[in-house]
Amino acid sequence: MNIKITGSGSYIPTETISNVDFAKHSFLNDDGTPFPHPNDVVAEKFLEITGIRERKYVSDDLCTSDIAFIAAKKAIEDSKVDPETIDYIILAHNFGDVKKGAIQSDILPSLATRVKHNLRIKNPKCVAYDILFGCPGWVEGVIQAYAFIKAGMAKKCLVIGAETLSRVVDMHDRDSMIYSDGAGATMIEATDDEGGILAHETATFTYNEAYYLFFGNSFNKDHDPDVRYIKMHGRKIYEFALSQVPLAMATCLDKSGININEVKKILIHQANEKMDEAIIQRFYRIYKQTPPEGIMPMSIHKLGNSSVATVPTLFDSIQKGLVKNHELKKGDVILFASVGSGMNINAIAYQM
Repeated sequence: MNIKITGSGSYIPTETISNVDFAKHSFLNDDGTPFPHPNDVVAEKFLEITGIRERKYVSDDLCTSDIAFIAAKKAIEDSKVDPETIDYIILAHNFGDVKKGAIQSDILPSLATRVKHNLRIKNPKCVAYDILFGCPGWVEGVIQAYAFIKAGMAKKCLVIGAETLSRVVDMHDRDSMIYSDGAGATMIEATDDEGGILAHETATFTYNEAYYLFFGNSFNKDHDPDVRYIKMHGRKIYEFALSQVPLAMATCLDKSGININEVKKILIHQANEKMDEAIIQRFYRIYKQTPPEGIMPMSIHKLGNSSVATVPTLFDSIQKGLVKNHELKKGDVILFASVGSGMNINAIAYQM
């Protein structure tokens, strides 16, 4: 028995926000003082560091559970699975449903429960639950699905990553330009087909790193002090990711028994182009090699950082032939990898 992805689906929001759209924002320092550079300089430097030219936001009428449902429905259709035979629905997110203009998150009932309800699944033994694991949430959900199936507790698991970060960003913080919205879903099944999940690795670093990402006040001191927004210590995250993510990826690959030269693609969390490129360089340096050309497909340039959704939406886009010069063929070995709030790191070695 092997455990494979048998279907995928995604939802890419319709609202395109370019870097130019931030020209009217009043960016501030964390102490509330005006940022010293004009917005065109801020945007230029931002593009140089992150590679992000534009990002996608959901329309005002949609929440995280809505786009999770759309992606889930597509993945079910792609897999040709009867929804009533799904054993688990695992939904990774971080902020719940935040309606446009709201200051509260809504996670009652859980988002996975809402998706199951909208899928009209009657079977009570289809267990639906959420996981909060930072940006690596979807990868961790796949690892949990693998464990359930391996243990004989399930045969089919639907794993979803969905987020609407546009609803929790402080528009006076330059870091708000990184974040975006999106949803991706995959069906994970036990199968007699060759390949599937070969190995996985997960780690949580909290001793010094727990609050590298956190909820904090707006940089605009006139805003309600009881409203919180996503905040990050960018430099600390960058240094942490470069030191720890390549090691986790190498540990995962070594456990799989696969040679580095057999890896065809690395689908890494789309956090920051420069950071991701540096991670891949350091990963290959462990094996005294340089990364092959085209090893790392990227979607961040047009989609931004949608947290848990970046990896599954990238995978689905490649599967659907939507990523130029990239394809995944049967038998190809790929690596999934992610890093994010927690601080959490994970990786999966997978054969198509």
